[in-house]
Amino acid sequence: MNRNKEYLSKKRAKELWDFGVLGNYEIGNLKGLKDIHAYLFQDVFDFAGKIRTVNISKGNFRFATLLFLESNLAIIEKMPERTFDEIINKYVEMNVAHPFREGNGRATRIWLDLILKKNLGKCVDWDKIDKFAYLSAMERSVVNTLEINHLLKSALTDKITDREVFMKGIDKSYLYEDLYDISIEDIK
Repeated sequence: MNRNKEYLSKKRAKELWDFGVLGNYEIGNLKGLKDIHAYLFQDVFDFAGKIRTVNISKGNFRFATLLFLESNLAIIEKMPERTFDEIINKYVEMNVAHPFREGNGRATRIWLDLILKKNLGKCVDWDKIDKFAYLSAMERSVVNTLEINHLLKSALTDKITDREVFMKGIDKSYLYEDLYDISIEDIK
């Protein structure tokens, strides 16, 4: 992703908060996640908001195969989200599914925060989570969610209406993806 694409998608991420777009999304379901992805990446990818039509992998890990993707997404959508543990399990499963060709992490972290806000009155203060600790925990979450669960729980905040928490979270989310040429606050 080049600097221009980072700028365009971060501009849209900023609009999610500043224009109140987040309030328009269904929370905890695939439609809501697709809508977040479509908004974030509408200027960047022609597949923004569309479920992938190819198999994808990262390193040695292969995400849900296309053959089972649709059925996996239907199962994930029905997963409960009453407790923190249930919400994190749903988040981990959505990460394993990886429904989009690109931009999954950035869209899904926003989706996770919306679920946490709705059901627990909390969100993750992503600025408190080290990139390498997060990526390692997510990598291992396929086998055991204890580490990612602990990491995210330790960074929960009740500042769900705090713009700064959201904006710093966006910058951190892009940093996790090695995209940090532009701070979101420098975007006009």
